[in-house]
Amino acid sequence: MTTEQQITSFRETYARLRAEIGKVIVGHDAIVDGTLTALFAGGHVLLEGVPGLGKTLLVRTLSEALDLSFSRIQFTPDLMPADILGTNLVMETPEGRREFVFQRGPIFAHLVLADEINRATPKTQSAMLEAMQEKQVTAGGELRKLVEPFFVLATQNPIDQEGTYPLPEAQLDRFFFKLIVGYPSAAELTEVLNRTTENRRVPVAKVLDGAALLEWQNLVRQVPVASHVKDYAVRLVLATHPKTATAAPIASQFLRFGSSPRGAQTLLLAAKVRALTEGRFNVSFDDIQTVATAALRHRLILNFEAEAEGVTTDLIVEQVLKDVPKEAEAVKV
Repeated sequence: MTTEQQITSFRETYARLRAEIGKVIVGHDAIVDGTLTALFAGGHVLLEGVPGLGKTLLVRTLSEALDLSFSRIQFTPDLMPADILGTNLVMETPEGRREFVFQRGPIFAHLVLADEINRATPKTQSAMLEAMQEKQVTAGGELRKLVEPFFVLATQNPIDQEGTYPLPEAQLDRFFFKLIVGYPSAAELTEVLNRTTENRRVPVAKVLDGAALLEWQNLVRQVPVASHVKDYAVRLVLATHPKTATAAPIASQFLRFGSSPRGAQTLLLAAKVRALTEGRFNVSFDDIQTVATAALRHRLILNFEAEAEGVTTDLIVEQVLKDVPKEAEAVKV
């Protein structure tokens, strides 16, 4: 298959998957695109929004459109790490002997919904760290590989903070994208009512299986990035590091810490997916700029002044994009 044929096939697959999700999800175009971008890039997504906006429904619909195993973990304060990873149980063999057998937890699935992840204690949240980064877990005294592909979609509610535990920076950094789910428009809300208060359930067809998804993820990594475009991504990330020679003024004023190298990796991988969806086998400056907010917003740590003045990380990313020129000399490391 030629490169042009691969691009065409990728776009068709992406469009079919998006269309199947659209049978259930009304609006939220940017959220759906962001979720699919992370899926094809092989990253995890954190969905943040008030209750009732369709975050969980989006994940369940995606699971219906993918021929993959799916599990849902409802995070609560009494959830323990073993409830996620699994535990050793004493089982009796046919010979009458007893032995320990590892009972796998819900983390051993292709697609995992971590619902209201910030309601679990830090000890339980930490059980996800190794799984999300290394795609393996240490449980029952052994190292156990997770199934491939492995994709975590987590949700959290930003308004009810009583009884919640904010995700630590190390765990936030493991999310490819953080997507903010907003309210629907009047027209979208009307369509939601039409679909949910009438007998109009539309079946969702399977579009992708695991093997095909892994092939598309491999194609994404083959998309070339010109040196000057890669340099632009590097300079964007360096501009978020406060009190450095490369820092943007707004970063030095309002940030305690800037983006990690994972931010730069996310910029490039997400831009590659966007390039393929646009029918190109190369990454442009526009691709980088389009994905920057979702890739960096959760990797910037605000200082007290920013919190006092109501400055958000989205505003900082927006200003950094304005301050950093597209063309510049290569950064010397």
